[in-house]
Amino acid sequence: MSSQIFNDEFFAGLSSSVGDVTEAETLPPECYTDEGFFEFEKEALFNHEWLCVGREDWVKSPGDYFTTSHIGEPVIVVRTREGELKALSAVCQHRAMLVAEGHGNTRGFVCPYHHWTYSLDGKLVGAPAMNRTCNFSREDIALPEIRTEVWLGFIFINFDAEAPALAPRLSVVADALAHYDLPAAEGPFPDAPMPFAWNWKVMMENNNDGYHATRLHKGPLHDFIPSELATFPEVPADSAGYLRFNGTLHPDAAFNILQKAVLPIFPGLTDEDRSRAVFANIPPTLSLVVTSDMVIYLILHAEGAGKHSMTMGYLVAPGAMAEPLFAERMDMNMKAAMEITEQDLHVDALVQVGLRSRFAIRGRYSWQEQAQRDFNVWLVQRYQAAWRRRKETRAALAPVELRARS
Repeated sequence: MSSQIFNDEFFAGLSSSVGDVTEAETLPPECYTDEGFFEFEKEALFNHEWLCVGREDWVKSPGDYFTTSHIGEPVIVVRTREGELKALSAVCQHRAMLVAEGHGNTRGFVCPYHHWTYSLDGKLVGAPAMNRTCNFSREDIALPEIRTEVWLGFIFINFDAEAPALAPRLSVVADALAHYDLPAAEGPFPDAPMPFAWNWKVMMENNNDGYHATRLHKGPLHDFIPSELATFPEVPADSAGYLRFNGTLHPDAAFNILQKAVLPIFPGLTDEDRSRAVFANIPPTLSLVVTSDMVIYLILHAEGAGKHSMTMGYLVAPGAMAEPLFAERMDMNMKAAMEITEQDLHVDALVQVGLRSRFAIRGRYSWQEQAQRDFNVWLVQRYQAAWRRRKETRAALAPVELRARS
């Protein structure tokens, strides 16, 4: 770990990133580039926060499963025979081989290495040629279970069994999305995660940044949603997410060459809903881009200070996928979305290069970057709390270490 980072001065200095947006400054570049800081983030964030892994409708039927990972931990999400949703470690409790890859439907999980077999709820039900092993009992072994919670149809996991529930801390975000009825929204299973050579926070910040939109994306695919129409709802201090609303120049605007919704709009939307886009963020893993006829979701998988991957998928109103010419209409939306995304990815890569420069500083925000300040609030309170815990642990261990040396 970098000694110049892990000290009281550094963590106290993070407070300058959480004031009013007119006064706040960006996080230190080391928060995006230092591998020691990423290791610190694992404990400060990922070991205790709710991490999105996918959609509940990916595992509708008994035996349905998919695999994923966060901070290098391989996970299986599965629907048991009894219809219960479970998240399990994918690591065989014999020699650490992964017992599942990809997604599909199965009767159980068989380790391909030595054929140890686990039921859908993770219990070990078969272990060949272990009859001579002393003090071995199948009943004592199972794939470790990971806590789950479903919010608006999205599945979250938490490695901390004592962490507070997610939904009560997302009431403002849920209210903003209530008329879209996301639990009932439909969409296909997404493609495999795409790898990127920059810090996960660079991607999360770009996903909720209204300041760049009118500038980087200037042109017919984006001009209907100017940065000047951005607003930022207040959220409680303990909120697990935050929002950006962005007004549009006409109702039912959409990211396509027509600038108008070409798919069925979500039923139940108000005139206010239909005259804006919603950008919702549940760090450290989920961002939503919400328009009248489509939701794009982005699930981030942090892997290192300078790398992460992202699962990208979409949701539409119930029944929309059965509409005539759905594929052609969706292609209009996705073609535009990917053109905009490519612009974002190009600058994200260059931002990471700039963050590594000796000339990178803690910059200042525009009012249109309020969402970045809201992200900082979420981050800094967790960073500072984790630093305090680390110091308390070291202080408690110091007398023991002193006695051991003497």
